Amino acid sequence: MIVYETMLGKINISETYLSKLIGREVTNCFGVVGMVPSTGKQKIFNKFSKESTPDTGINVTGNADSIAVELHIVVTYGMNINAIAASITEKVKYVVSEATGITVSRVTIKIDGIKE
Repeated sequence: MIVYETMLGKINISETYLSKLIGREVTNCFGVVGMVPSTGKQKIFNKFSKESTPDTGINVTGNADSIAVELHIVVTYGMNINAIAASITEKVKYVVSEATGITVSRVTIKIDGIKE
């Protein structure tokens, strides 16, 4: 839970909210086929559920000053991975900044698969 004080009161932002926000944006990026579960909880949920959730494959850590995001994705075969990664990084930084005002210090993208 990310907590910070403002003049109007205390604001609580959960990692789940940030993961879902980021997940929706990343899956809409050109060249991204999908997300891969990264934690044990996500892997177990994926085995029993037919549908994937928007926060699959995303780990968010940090505090109210800045956060670090780790993504596990599957990309389309034949696409430029550097271009996909740059696009995802900029989109994640923009969306989080616009929605919450928190800066993203680092975006780590792990390519866990390639699909045709």
